[in-house]
Amino acid sequence: MTAPINRIINYSAVDGPGIRSVLVFQGCNFRCRYCHVPDTLGDCNGCGVCAYHCPVGALRPGDPGLSPEWIEERCIDCGSCTNACRKDSSPRIRRMSIKDVLDHVMEHSRKIRGITCSGGECTLYAEFMTDLFPVIRRQGLSCLIETNGTLDFEKHRDLLEHCNGVMLDIKAADPALHMELTGSGNAEVFRSALVLARMGKLTEVRTVVTGADYGARETVEKTARMLKSYLAKSDIRYRLIPFRVYGVRREYRNLGTPSRQFLEELRDVAVSGGFTRVLIS
Repeated sequence: MTAPINRIINYSAVDGPGIRSVLVFQGCNFRCRYCHVPDTLGDCNGCGVCAYHCPVGALRPGDPGLSPEWIEERCIDCGSCTNACRKDSSPRIRRMSIKDVLDHVMEHSRKIRGITCSGGECTLYAEFMTDLFPVIRRQGLSCLIETNGTLDFEKHRDLLEHCNGVMLDIKAADPALHMELTGSGNAEVFRSALVLARMGKLTEVRTVVTGADYGARETVEKTARMLKSYLAKSDIRYRLIPFRVYGVRREYRNLGTPSRQFLEELRDVAVSGGFTRVLIS
């Protein structure tokens, strides 16, 4: 079994507690306007445009319909290929096996607390993670998931059995706003929040806050009401993430950054709703 990995971030301090290695899976079923990693969204169609934008010849055009050959030792990670891509993809995706991932992670195991599966949307590869997590856990490392919440977690209890926690994005409470922002509905997201909280696997909820009006206050209020009965029993963090233009597609960079005052008001809303740990980062 293999899965498409866009990249592995060897050391991250923002994807769960401690220093972690982050597996960035390719592919997503949302199309968030503020996505800061748009090269993780789509599938390469082998058009070859990226190869002609590489300034160092690290991409060799392949046969029609096939991804260019990536010559990793030449790559300077300048981003020219992904900026040129018309499919929100990357020619540097690697199909990795469980062993491939384990070998890579173990090279850095002395400096990390565990791994975090992210994306894209990593739960599109739930079966792969179900097989991967026990292998990683046997090495004394923890396993976390960052997700948009569209997986039916009740049908994937075997995945959660070996998962230390789930960080869930809650993007907008209003279904119409959520559809405008992501291209998808949000009923599954809120259902996942309740399922994960009930199973004791929800460790963090996250909301990106923009300068545009996507109902951030309503989202925080609804999330707190929904999880109130679990907050006294579980240490569920709420992370408020101010919108940043870094990596965002050019046409969506005008969403605006929220004021510090507004972020602090949202933090107060979350605290008054029962959250004891609210982070702004």
